[in-house]
Amino acid sequence: MRPILFTIALAAIAAPAFPSDLNGVVVDQSGAPIPRAFVRALDASGARLNGAFADELGRFALTVSSAAGCTVEASLTGFAPASTACSDSPIRLVLRVAPVQEEVVVTATRTAAPSDQVGASVTIFTSEDLGRRDTPLVSDLLRSAPGSMIIQSGAPGSVTSLFVRGGESNYNKVLLDGIPLNEPGGTFNFSNVTTNDLERVEVVRGAQSALFGSDAMSSVVQMFTRRGARRDRPEVSLSLEGGTYGTVRGGAAIGGAAGAVDYAAGVTRYDTDNREPNSAFGNTTVSGNAGVAIGANAIVRAIGRGEFGRTGTPGQTAFGQADKDAFFTRHDGVVGVIFEQQAAPALHQRATYSLAASNQRSADLAADPPYTPRLVDPALCPPPAYVCEAPFAYSDFLYDTRTELRRHHASYQADLRLARDADGIGDHQLTFLGDWTGERATLTDAMAVPAATTPASRNNVGVSIQDQALWARFFVTGGLRFEHNASFGGAVVPRGSVVYTLREASAGSALGSTTVRASGGLGIKEPTLLQSFSPSPYYRGNPDLESERSRTLEAGLTQRFARDRARVDVAWFDNDYRNLIALRTTNPLTFESQYFNIGRSTARGLEISGDVAPSAVLRARAGYTFLASEIAESTNDPLFGDPVYAPGQPLLRRPRHSGFIGLAATWSRVTAGLDGVIVGEFADSDFSSLSPEILVNPGWTAWNARAALRVTRQFSATLAIDNIGDHQYMEPLGYRALGRAVRVGVRAGF
Repeated sequence: MRPILFTIALAAIAAPAFPSDLNGVVVDQSGAPIPRAFVRALDASGARLNGAFADELGRFALTVSSAAGCTVEASLTGFAPASTACSDSPIRLVLRVAPVQEEVVVTATRTAAPSDQVGASVTIFTSEDLGRRDTPLVSDLLRSAPGSMIIQSGAPGSVTSLFVRGGESNYNKVLLDGIPLNEPGGTFNFSNVTTNDLERVEVVRGAQSALFGSDAMSSVVQMFTRRGARRDRPEVSLSLEGGTYGTVRGGAAIGGAAGAVDYAAGVTRYDTDNREPNSAFGNTTVSGNAGVAIGANAIVRAIGRGEFGRTGTPGQTAFGQADKDAFFTRHDGVVGVIFEQQAAPALHQRATYSLAASNQRSADLAADPPYTPRLVDPALCPPPAYVCEAPFAYSDFLYDTRTELRRHHASYQADLRLARDADGIGDHQLTFLGDWTGERATLTDAMAVPAATTPASRNNVGVSIQDQALWARFFVTGGLRFEHNASFGGAVVPRGSVVYTLREASAGSALGSTTVRASGGLGIKEPTLLQSFSPSPYYRGNPDLESERSRTLEAGLTQRFARDRARVDVAWFDNDYRNLIALRTTNPLTFESQYFNIGRSTARGLEISGDVAPSAVLRARAGYTFLASEIAESTNDPLFGDPVYAPGQPLLRRPRHSGFIGLAATWSRVTAGLDGVIVGEFADSDFSSLSPEILVNPGWTAWNARAALRVTRQFSATLAIDNIGDHQYMEPLGYRALGRAVRVGVRAGF
């Protein structure tokens, strides 16, 4: 159930035992190790003799004066406790998962830890979630993470941005199995990132630069690829579905394990015509993951993934004609090699090298006829005509820009387990890590005569140290990173968190555990290559730019109810973003501009989320986010600039109120789900000189349904309906979202 632990578990099979009186392991029903479960030895009267935490492999060690009449008990929030006699050897404690379980998260500390011990707000989409939601794109999953706002410029395949807790869309570190995927400067477009061959997705909110360096200003999103499981024979799966808007999606995958080798691979093709002219989207995903055990204590793993997509870019079709030939192609690939070793019972180390590449082309090679932007909408335009119209015609602007990006990344991490004294100085795990990133890029304007090419290169180094200190009901994490960036020089960024269990669950009580937490940290982000190196006089680069910075604080409470059948989580956050990079006009006569550090914004708010599992058949999840954001400093020209960027205004495309609801039911051979996203009104702009101008997006509500019927042991039929109510809305103004979309399909597994 915790596939993220299987790699290191393999290395631990023959690891030497701890030198103590009592040794054992804590696992769940599937046999996966449970890290950081608290294990205690009790005497015949029930008094505690000793206590310790299980390590990442579920192992524990206790010293007792006598095993006579002694019992060993293990517990962890989200699991039912288990106990056995001290005389049982070897000791194996199996904790059964509670109806609302606690997940193990890796991203928050770069080590495996229960989510209720890390101090940060975390959302985890498991393999079960991915299967039930059956959504082609990762971005649609992220709509159900508290504090997250996805803006998609039209239909699937168009530019897709993630905003977390008021941060900009390039303030999120995006990883695949620990490998950075962001473009230099933090930019990441989720447009063609599919869910195929992914096993899990983790979202950690708040500044995380103390562990991940540049770009981790407001969140970290990490995707984990599928790994082969040990079975009697290889597992093969096939899928095919089709539906409205000319949608076809099909794939094949294989996985398994034999001897010292495990492997998984898959390929998927996704095509859709979408609703607008010249908006068709096609994407091919290929993925592979293979590991080879070296002896009993080490493993080498190779990972590869490619996303190859093309989409038409018709523009703001809600305001006028579609651009008939503009398009965007994006070919992304990543390969990585990971070496992991349990070098000693208390020392685990990991070394990684990876190369992420992206070749992008954005082009409009043929001029379309001029048109005047115009919108007829009773909800957005004034009566009696309900018309908004620009005072002049727009002409097509031809372009052909090409971007080649390469990101080399090397990392080493050592996790050292020190004192194991949960009743005294605490159980400590020190993490030391070093990262090197080599950024290489070529920016080309193919329309220039001759073609203008700008090469760019940066080398960045970061080192971090982190201490996780654990007591029976108290968990403290502190970390510090020094980052040296070829663009802005050196920076020191800390982060810390505290978690305290106010109340532990007790047998016979309907009210479960109560946990409070607080955390804070600093974030940094390097400039994009365009901001540093652009030769264009209209957006000239500035090599002297400083890093953008964030300060994030949060406090939260988690309460469990009804014998772990319900959980409510409340989090308050306060974020400050400064040194924001923006364009400033340097010559009003020629419209020349250059990038400077001249912006600042703030974002404060509240996240409330809950899970409930009243029975084995039904589960539900919901969340609400309140966000109060404000532009504190801006370069906006009070006479000629867009008022949406004026100081005192809320941040663009970040709603004050938003939420989500998810229901899932499983009965006999049928699995069904209903998911809704609710977005309140938010600051936006038509960016088309409409009169009167539109500065508010009214928001939207969309519901999606999923159902699967297991026809035989090998075959299942599937049904997916997006936007059930056929609601007509625009995520950003001018770009119409899809209406009702239906897909039917079949899955086969052998």
